[in-house]
Amino acid sequence: MIDSPLSVTGRLWQWRNQNYGQGVALAQKLDLPEIVGRILSSRVADVANARIFLEPTLKDLPDPLTLKDVDKATDRLVAAITNNEQIFIFGDYDVDGSCGSALLMRYFQMVGLTPMLYIPDRLSEGYGPNPTAMEKISEQGGKIVVTVDTGSLAFAAFERAAELGLDVIITDHHQTQSNFPPCVALINPNRMDEVTELTNLAGAGVAFMLLMAVNRALREKGYFADKQEPDLRQLLDLVAIASVCDMVPLTGINRILVDRGLKVMAQRRNLGLTALGDVAGLDTRPGTYHAGFLIGPRINAGGRISSCDLGARLLLTNDPDEARVLAAQLHGLNEERKEIEAQVLAQAMDKAEQQFKADTAALVIAGDGWHPGVIGIVASRIKEVFHRPVFVVAFDDDGIGKGSGRSVTGVDLGRAVLAAKDILVSGGGHKMAAGITVTKQNFADFCKRLEDDIHRQADKSDTDVFTPYLRVDGSIAPKGATLEMLDNIEKLEPYGSGNPEPRFVLSGVRADGVRIVGENHVKCRLTDGTSSIDAIAFRAMATPLGPWLMNSKGRSISFCGKLRRNSWQGRETTQLQIDDGFDGVWE
Repeated sequence: MIDSPLSVTGRLWQWRNQNYGQGVALAQKLDLPEIVGRILSSRVADVANARIFLEPTLKDLPDPLTLKDVDKATDRLVAAITNNEQIFIFGDYDVDGSCGSALLMRYFQMVGLTPMLYIPDRLSEGYGPNPTAMEKISEQGGKIVVTVDTGSLAFAAFERAAELGLDVIITDHHQTQSNFPPCVALINPNRMDEVTELTNLAGAGVAFMLLMAVNRALREKGYFADKQEPDLRQLLDLVAIASVCDMVPLTGINRILVDRGLKVMAQRRNLGLTALGDVAGLDTRPGTYHAGFLIGPRINAGGRISSCDLGARLLLTNDPDEARVLAAQLHGLNEERKEIEAQVLAQAMDKAEQQFKADTAALVIAGDGWHPGVIGIVASRIKEVFHRPVFVVAFDDDGIGKGSGRSVTGVDLGRAVLAAKDILVSGGGHKMAAGITVTKQNFADFCKRLEDDIHRQADKSDTDVFTPYLRVDGSIAPKGATLEMLDNIEKLEPYGSGNPEPRFVLSGVRADGVRIVGENHVKCRLTDGTSSIDAIAFRAMATPLGPWLMNSKGRSISFCGKLRRNSWQGRETTQLQIDDGFDGVWE
């Protein structure tokens, strides 16, 4: 098959893997259904990796000492634990930072310390470590600062920490410069001199690797001879949520951490996560959807529009009453966040539509007085519509803009920001997301620099990074979409970035009984004349897909979407969740 014409939503459909024989061979060697072999062959390179992919276990985790400076950090922390020194955990205020902070806090509590937590205030302190925070930590008796998901570019903060006699251990995953801030250790799989293959770890994943090394060193030292050794496996729920929400690829080590972590989450051991799941209506076995769309946004809500440490505090509490109170508070803040987001999105989308042209490489949308806590989400929404890297910048009364950016596959946004550091107050990030602080005076220069840099990246790319593709894993008929097939496909979970939920085409079918359900969803039944399957397109009436579906009566259509379970009155069936469609047969 070749790429389709542009679909009703303006995308090209493309096989994720066109090597049919490779998928068949993999299915035969592993005794899998052919369709599962085909899907698996687009995600792994060989049979050995396929076995690990299907049955991820903790024994397959790499040695944490493969990361630079883990040995230095481990030696310093073992000494701190042995001597009962005061450790401060300095975390970012997003999900990754909150989960990673709670992870480190819980571990140090388990080994008998009383660590302290510092999460900077988004509005008054901005992103990352700052000199004033180091002074506050020193005043409170801190001896060691361990960062989570931040710190690789915090030169001023850690120069001040060195003056105060604070030892700094940085755990991070954002891009770095060739020189590092003063610190005992900088553990970052994306530091410029790193040779590890673990570049896709989330911040919490990096912190977990450090704890693996520390726990092993303490065991070898005999520290646990007369006390209970922490079970690191019970902390993996925090790593799983952070990894899913930070949208790191769920392959390799991340797949192991998330797979195990979701199983721990199902045990409901963390009172904060349990309370948050209850208030969010989580009533089934947790998966990546629940972590990414129910739990994550609520943990984030505090950092976006209220007290930035609320999420970490919830994840740390061992008091069920406090857990319920904090969960309810975060749930309410998330509803408030949605309202603020909708207002900013409407204004930003209008500006994006005015700016966008066919040759636009990047969109940088700015507004006065926008809440900086929602600009990242707004940037994601605009990117989905225009398929361009997007920055949304919120300027305050002093002309200082906080910006959050989201990228498209094939464009390294973090690299583009580092290339413009000379005209920014601050900035950093990774391939798919970045943050900046910029003055109004330099804003136009930043827009020009970003546009030029991304044009250069696009010109060097092997693919058209500005064309939205919809990747397809298989083609099925309605009669083939059985519960048994779904059982087999679900062996590929957990889904996420790097391991997307499989998508299938139903080609040349007819949509019967098309109707609007709820506010703007469209439901129908797809038939090829001999068999049929229920289908639904969520929020379709807000896109070209909905009206097109409503006027599709009698036409031969190809649909693309994901197979899901649908339970109704005790009966379970398969259902296609429609992502896209176009008139005719895909062949």
